[in-house]
Amino acid sequence: MLVQFPPSNSEVDLTTMYDAVVVGSGAAGGMAAYALCTHGLKVLLLEAGKYEDTSKTLHSMEWPYDHPRRGRMPPDYKALSAAEYSFRSLPYAQNSPYKKVTSYVQGWGGTDYSKDIVVDEKQNPYTGTKYAWVRARVVGGKTNIWGRLALRLSDYDFKARDRDGFGENWPISYSDVESYYDRVDELLGVSGFPENLPWLPDGKFQRPVKLSYAELHLRNTLKQMNRTLTPYRAGVTTDGLKHNRYRSRCYGRGACHRHVGGCDIHAAFDSPTGLIRPAWDTGNLTMRTNATVHEVTVDKNTGKATGVAFIDSQTHVSYNVKAKVVLLAASTLESARLILLSKSGIYPNGIGNSSGHAGHNFCEHVMGPSVAGFMPALVGKSRTLDDGRPGGFYVARYQNLDKNSKSDFLRGYGFEGGSGCGMIPGSAYDTPGFGEEYKKNVRRMAGATIDMGGFGEVLARYENEVSLDPNIKDAWGIPVLRFNYKFGENERKMCEDMARTGREMFEAAKFEILSSASNMLTEGWSIHEMGTARMGNDPKTSVVNQYQQFHDVKNLFVVDGSTHVNASCQNPTWTIMALCWRSCDYLADQMKKGEV
Repeated sequence: MLVQFPPSNSEVDLTTMYDAVVVGSGAAGGMAAYALCTHGLKVLLLEAGKYEDTSKTLHSMEWPYDHPRRGRMPPDYKALSAAEYSFRSLPYAQNSPYKKVTSYVQGWGGTDYSKDIVVDEKQNPYTGTKYAWVRARVVGGKTNIWGRLALRLSDYDFKARDRDGFGENWPISYSDVESYYDRVDELLGVSGFPENLPWLPDGKFQRPVKLSYAELHLRNTLKQMNRTLTPYRAGVTTDGLKHNRYRSRCYGRGACHRHVGGCDIHAAFDSPTGLIRPAWDTGNLTMRTNATVHEVTVDKNTGKATGVAFIDSQTHVSYNVKAKVVLLAASTLESARLILLSKSGIYPNGIGNSSGHAGHNFCEHVMGPSVAGFMPALVGKSRTLDDGRPGGFYVARYQNLDKNSKSDFLRGYGFEGGSGCGMIPGSAYDTPGFGEEYKKNVRRMAGATIDMGGFGEVLARYENEVSLDPNIKDAWGIPVLRFNYKFGENERKMCEDMARTGREMFEAAKFEILSSASNMLTEGWSIHEMGTARMGNDPKTSVVNQYQQFHDVKNLFVVDGSTHVNASCQNPTWTIMALCWRSCDYLADQMKKGEV
């Protein structure tokens, strides 16, 4: 007999006292559920959106001509453009005539398949300074469509203050989390090649992505410049996972870049198949979808968290659930919003916010600088099979690694890029002309083009913050976030350096440069939000301790990117899960001892 997953909400018991309630089901929420359930704790997982079976909806192998709109959303759906984030007033979707307005990611190809994963901006407004906020309210969150780059941080990040004097150090070192990175690698699978770089630690890698000819040529060129191009470290199982019956190994079908994202055979990690279903199999997990949490409830006598209050996203009926421990994993910005929303006589500035740092020290990655070109030696050559890959390459950070470096900005950046023959040659969109001559020129360039774009660390500054808007509410009557966040002079100088060194590397490789950019994309474009509830040893300058436990509320944790002290320049997903697993092990131990 097949067991329905997830069960209907009417079957979920909201009267019992759970060991833990987890808010959010993405990378952090899924990991929290998995880790706690394997410890034998009874866990209630709350997700604001519905369950979407991406095995049936993504259709990654469907050809564009098999879709009535070549994969595009219906005409009454609208994706915000890059320009609109700059000239439109917030909330961006106010007074829009469209049925649904989405973030910019739905302006990419194949957007009809993911249109129900991302939020409707009309229902979920926000205010303040310009910001491109990408959200996914569905079981699994953004892991359903993420970019798959799975990198580790190092002590160049955890102890960055020691190197340049800016900001704060993390209260942990790489040695504290290394074993948890290993466990995440082995549980979920990561493709990569060891490089032995102290600032980009190696993992427990499965078979790496094969570099194309142009990428390999660039790798060899960069070696002479003391820089490292490595095959894309993808959160994808290339060898398979014998312990997980819900995921397949990567078959190199060439479908990774046809749509906004996602993998309908689940070779790429996603929270539902990688974490939530295995947690479900323990018999210790209960999941309630369409649960928009708006408050962490507290005991007025002890100040401890007693559970959460939520609104059914479809019926708008209010509910309360109780638990011994509450874990916030709603994503950096939504968790910050929940902290600030949870005001009471005990916590007038938001729960656990005696430091006043909740919502502050917000950081991410700056994007924009890029370079595109082609390798002359490959023009007109026979086509090769290069698109059966979950990624191309990653150029590791190379600036400000020496304490004595003399650059005019702090911290560093990396590049993501790709080359080779794909289903649709990259040159097809920029080649002038039409007809037979146009097709001939596109085919000549197929496989010769190469491009890369930078991701740089945005400094965590106290003045970069989010707060609650006193006037604007979302579709459920909950106050929305107001942004007060801008890139600074350090980001501007970093982007100038990105653009300069990007061209420098292509010129050294003797690539013909077709285009380059030095402008910064709108704040938020990276989708890598961090900070707002940073960890630290001092309760006066941080919100949580090294185990992501609130200084002020011992049975409240926040286990997503909120707790990051700085952004690094590496993608945060793997670090979020490693830290979450570590915190859940600590929590389970504390509960056994009766200390939480």
